[in-house]
Amino acid sequence: MKALIRYLAIVMLVYSHSAYAADPDTESNPDIQNAASGEGSNASAACPDAEVFGSKLITGVCWDCIFPISLAGGKIRAGDSVEQQPPEDANTQSTCSCPKNPHDPIAIPGLSVSFWEPARVIEVVRAPFCSPTLAGTKLKDTWRGMGVRSSAQDGKGTNKAFYQMHYMAFPLLAILDMLLDASCNPDGYMDFDLMYLTEFDPTWGNDEMALAVNFETVLFANPVALAACAVDATAATAGRPLKSMFWCAGAWGSMYPMTGNVAQGRSPVRTSSLLSARMLGKLHRLGLARKTVGAETLCRAPFHPTIHKTQYKLSMLYPVVEAKKNHWIGQHTFTWGEWRTIPAVGEDYLYMLYRYNDCCFRIF
Repeated sequence: MKALIRYLAIVMLVYSHSAYAADPDTESNPDIQNAASGEGSNASAACPDAEVFGSKLITGVCWDCIFPISLAGGKIRAGDSVEQQPPEDANTQSTCSCPKNPHDPIAIPGLSVSFWEPARVIEVVRAPFCSPTLAGTKLKDTWRGMGVRSSAQDGKGTNKAFYQMHYMAFPLLAILDMLLDASCNPDGYMDFDLMYLTEFDPTWGNDEMALAVNFETVLFANPVALAACAVDATAATAGRPLKSMFWCAGAWGSMYPMTGNVAQGRSPVRTSSLLSARMLGKLHRLGLARKTVGAETLCRAPFHPTIHKTQYKLSMLYPVVEAKKNHWIGQHTFTWGEWRTIPAVGEDYLYMLYRYNDCCFRIF
């Protein structure tokens, strides 16, 4: 698989006018945008093939979104400089010094490096264990005895929605051997891997059980706390979200309860985006996600108990790719993707997760 991916990368470098620019015809290319055509051996309307491991891996990724790349304090930009903004608390130091391992007392000098890293793929699916990333494969043939719900809808004629989520390591730069140093890979993933499936999490489909784990829900899942989220919604749409309001997902809704239940499911794009944000918040709350932005993360990315919203950006990979830009958590879907859905064959969603990475490139 790695050999195939590297071959595609070489083809991109030879035939593209810029190695870091997405194909300008991507968003009008029917072969990419209509990825759920059912031609794959496992593809179906219930579990479509998103064709990630193909041309979309190159032309469907927003390469401009990796910028700005900061090296020793100097910034390299490409594309839209207005869209390409680092988090407000990103590292500003030009030099750094870090040991080769946590137990080494000797710090080695280096240069600080920062960039937006395409690091994860998030699947939002209707059918349990369905993986559009893996060509529409069902990871498990039956969910009997697993205690999971089987449908994205609670019932016909209701506004409630429920989806299963899959969180996958997808360190694209490491896969293509484009990382500068091991220190710029904070969690050590070097290839595709399954990290978290909500089918195995009994709290994802049960609000009461989730309350027992996330007891702070009573503080944030109430009208007063939700009213404050209007400020975050405005900030996320006009500029960037407020990282201090970790219980808000901007114009998408509330992070709490951290379950797959959404009361208003009229906009599938908004619902899938909200659940992606909730899952990230849940992983942080469980101590399974790291903070990768700031001077304190140059040598080691620590686990962080609340989501650092300005550390992340998302771009849609399926059903309609968002190849020219990405968006902040909570940014209103009218500005980037309310139209990015296809009835029946395009109601599962894939998002590429970009995280801002501050690291130290050791000189030797």
